Amino acid sequence: MASKTYTIGSILSVLIILFAYLYKCNLDEQLKEHLDNVLRNLLKVEKKFKITPKTKVALGLGSCTDAFEDGLGLMKRSGIDPAAESKHHSFISSKEDLAETFAYFFQHGAAAERFVSDKSLFKTLVQESKVPDTRWAIGGNAPAMARRMAMEGLEVLLGSRLSTKQMKELGTDVKSVGKPLEDEDVHIILEYDKDAKWGTYTSPRANRFIVHSDESNPSLESLEDFAAAVKTFNPAALVIGGLQMMDNYPFKEGVRKERLLLLQKMLADSPMSVRNHFEMASFTDENLISDVLDHVLPFVDSIGTNEQELTNLYSILKYGNVTLVTPSYPRVATVLDQMRGIYNILSNTKEMEGQRKLTRLHIHTLAFQAILTTHKSSWKNTMAAAAKSSLTAYRYVCGTKEIDVAKSRILMDEGFSVSTKKNSRKVMFEANRPVSCWDENDYQICIAPVLVCTEVRQTAGGGDNVSAAGLAMQI
Repeated sequence: MASKTYTIGSILSVLIILFAYLYKCNLDEQLKEHLDNVLRNLLKVEKKFKITPKTKVALGLGSCTDAFEDGLGLMKRSGIDPAAESKHHSFISSKEDLAETFAYFFQHGAAAERFVSDKSLFKTLVQESKVPDTRWAIGGNAPAMARRMAMEGLEVLLGSRLSTKQMKELGTDVKSVGKPLEDEDVHIILEYDKDAKWGTYTSPRANRFIVHSDESNPSLESLEDFAAAVKTFNPAALVIGGLQMMDNYPFKEGVRKERLLLLQKMLADSPMSVRNHFEMASFTDENLISDVLDHVLPFVDSIGTNEQELTNLYSILKYGNVTLVTPSYPRVATVLDQMRGIYNILSNTKEMEGQRKLTRLHIHTLAFQAILTTHKSSWKNTMAAAAKSSLTAYRYVCGTKEIDVAKSRILMDEGFSVSTKKNSRKVMFEANRPVSCWDENDYQICIAPVLVCTEVRQTAGGGDNVSAAGLAMQI
């Protein structure tokens, strides 16, 4: 009897395992079919509207050479142990500062960029980056966006000081202006994966921490040459980025304000037929943010940000303080509320000649793309721009033109509320119509899910590529 019971038990165990296996296979097949459906329909939306070829776009300011590094490997080779406590520093003046600041952003999976004032330390980091696995490439907001827009068929003018080597790397599709550099400015991209561990710290998502000891880009050295060239280039859009390089940089009294006033003049002198776009970045210096609010944002039609920069901008505009880190996976409803808040403030301020009302806001997050555009503005193809931005996120991070659903996942829920307010309308996510668009007040909002790349090749420059792709579709 015991033997018979044992046999029945064994059979039941086998059947349970077999059922679980078949159930999992069925779920995997359903997920693949769902992802295939989402991809097919995103591609359909992307292809529905074409980017106008040879459209002229001018982009500045600044460039560098990026060293893409395994962040944890570089820290170990440089003799930097995990910090006992995480702590924010506005700039890096020692190994201890670097360890504490890296830990601070690493544990939140938040992107950040910091100036290293200790030249000896930075030289050590550069030297330790010279290993076979390190990937070297031209970097900076403007070159990254310029390359993407040229790839999409636009005619591009780049305002940036480049070395001869960098000019060759950019190719003939991008025309550059600015005095040539003899020595390239190196920025080190300390990348890490989701669930990576450094001492007692764990990263909730893949991201990067950037360090530099750059003295050329903070001073916007290419500004005068770029401003002169833009006047004869006659672009359809003028794109400005890289101002985060000024963050906590040790300027002499009044120099930063002087450079920003020159940038303001360039933006103010830009004809109203030219759409001005500002690409945000990570800012922590409240004085710099105040200057950007006064001298840059009132003179642009469009802003591009990630979720962290969005919250920071919202916090500054609404409450007057800086937000250093945000949730890695923000709710759609939270992002939409912040977008509305920023739009309501910046679309209603126009007090002096050359100022503009905000008519476009693009938020790129890991899980989704959100684009707001004003009705009757000159921006077009908002739905297609959201789809293209979503697909570009995968293509760039995975480093491939083809999208493989076996190497992707969707982080968006089955539906999302359009606001955090009580009883807000809920939009259901449909694979057959993955881009959701609706009208509110005097604007339209479009949300597209991102097929998140699960085999990450690169993260730095992702936001620039995504923002540039969306912008190219809307000019």
